[in-house]
Amino acid sequence: MAKNMLIAGNWKMNGTHADLAGLGAFAGLADRARDGVSVALAVPHTLVFSAAQLSADTSLSIGGEDCHHKESGAHTGCVSAAMLRDAGASFTILGHSERRADQGESDADVHAKAEAALAAGLDIIICVGETESERDAGTAQSVVGTQLAGSVPDCDTARLTIAYEPVWAIGTGRTPTPDDVAAMHDHIRAALVSRFGEAGESVLILYGGSVKAANAEELLHVSNVGGALVGGASLTVADFAPIVEAA
Repeated sequence: MAKNMLIAGNWKMNGTHADLAGLGAFAGLADRARDGVSVALAVPHTLVFSAAQLSADTSLSIGGEDCHHKESGAHTGCVSAAMLRDAGASFTILGHSERRADQGESDADVHAKAEAALAAGLDIIICVGETESERDAGTAQSVVGTQLAGSVPDCDTARLTIAYEPVWAIGTGRTPTPDDVAAMHDHIRAALVSRFGEAGESVLILYGGSVKAANAEELLHVSNVGGALVGGASLTVADFAPIVEAA
């Protein structure tokens, strides 16, 4: 495809050092990707250093799955953006729907983390998306607009990526249509342009709703879809490769 694309995997709470034996295949996939297609993996904090070392001379970017908003201090069990950067990460995911739901993260929390990540030299992927009740109430676009306004800091847009997660389709048996995806991605694009002007046109907007080999090609051709945030299908290169190839 003509436009630049990012295919980012999110391993979530999966993986041990034994699983990094297959990282070379992911790196090879990134190295073979067509011009304009970038490949990244966000791995658990315990794997960031080793994954970054193993992929150091490749096109594969390694990132974290979250960070704390403070650089250091009495925050037991937390990992700062500076620590991620020191371990070799080049980006982090923030505001993922699972953290918003399970850890109760607010837009203000995500905004603070984003500022900390940028200050530490990390690029950011900020997730937004509406729940089933919000979609059924007809407030999907206003909810996502509010999340964008509250979660995204003023920043160099070259370091910003947005990921749209249709939370309402996760585990419900409901599947977004290409028209559903296009409508939300077009809405997000309009909000970015309103906020950042012409620079908002170039921010990649990833789709993060159960992307897999069977639906990747169709989804990646939807209006204003600039790639994918991939969960389960990023755990093995066999499942991940067709998505990269579709880009």
